[in-house]
Amino acid sequence: MVGEEQVELLTLEVFVRLLSKYLVVSFLLAAACGPEPLQIDELAPDSPLNSIRLPAGFSIRIYADNIANARAMAVSPDGTVFVGSKREGSVYALQDLDGDNKAERTFTVATGLNMPSGVAFRNGSLYVGSVNQILRYDNIETQLENPPEPVIVTDSLPSDRHHGWKYIAFGPDDRLYVPVGAPCNICNKEGEDERYASILSMNADGTDVKVYASGVRNTVGFDWQPATGDLWFTDNGRDLMGNEIPPDELNRAASEGLHFGYPFHHGTDIPDPEFGHMRAKSTTVSPVQDLGPHVAAIGMSFYRGTMFPAEYVNQVLIAEHGSWNRDEKIGYRVTLVRVDETGESLGYEVFAEGWLQGEEQWGRPADVLTMADGAILVSDDQAGIIYRISYQGS
Repeated sequence: MVGEEQVELLTLEVFVRLLSKYLVVSFLLAAACGPEPLQIDELAPDSPLNSIRLPAGFSIRIYADNIANARAMAVSPDGTVFVGSKREGSVYALQDLDGDNKAERTFTVATGLNMPSGVAFRNGSLYVGSVNQILRYDNIETQLENPPEPVIVTDSLPSDRHHGWKYIAFGPDDRLYVPVGAPCNICNKEGEDERYASILSMNADGTDVKVYASGVRNTVGFDWQPATGDLWFTDNGRDLMGNEIPPDELNRAASEGLHFGYPFHHGTDIPDPEFGHMRAKSTTVSPVQDLGPHVAAIGMSFYRGTMFPAEYVNQVLIAEHGSWNRDEKIGYRVTLVRVDETGESLGYEVFAEGWLQGEEQWGRPADVLTMADGAILVSDDQAGIIYRISYQGS
């Protein structure tokens, strides 16, 4: 027979399970619905932009607003900025026609896609990365008002929505790089499908798919170091190990075929409590820089412009989307990792912050893009804004 104490424990266990399911469903519904884009008068004394803190000589303005759920960005040689989204399912094109550093025209290139976060531009065509597809819109800048039907580059990527959204980009080798996140918080899928927790590379037409890097839990931002041509990428650390561990990561793939630890090891030297014993740490590559714990480091870019002071050239700017599961929030900012030409980190510091006020955030940086004039654009998928950060000197 079951005693009263056991009945009470079973009842409590059922309650906890139901409460956990309710909280998860509530969180997912809130994420699915999301906030409406902010309407900001940047000249108003109480404008949220006034809360953004930048180094001396820098300023921030709105490049485009009402861009629902703005995520990854890409720019054409002619200056058209393409923006993907995650929850919204849309892809946008922005044009600054009069050179006043603010986009006057916004086009919706596509709607109804499955988390089309990633965008890349090559030879007049826009590439869009959704969960299981890469689409191509040819001659897109001549057809922004009436976009063409897309060409399917590939539709054979895993269809898992958990970490299924993508950042995509063409490398110096003219191959398209596409990540496939782990379909879980923490799990070992290496024997099931080698594409999970990896960065793939493929020809522009979707052929010759290779696993370029393994052990990558969920990267939503990468770039190539100008001095070496090496691939660098952010990676989000696993959840449910506490407030302070593991860190998010900034990694460097100096060659093809390297393993970056997941799910066995996290950060510089943190074995996973479930999988850490399955692989020696010496067989994996440690991060160039441990980032903040749960900051959700996503979009990143080497600064290649000439507007900022020389100390910023070829340094790494990272959009930290912000934590969702810490007792005290962290992230919601743009950070800077200073590196030398050999790829060693020289430090990790805040570049722009203020989207988080106390425990309330009004915006969430998602990507960083350097423009031809040397200013950078920062997308914000909560506020629905693209910001322009420029330097005027001290």
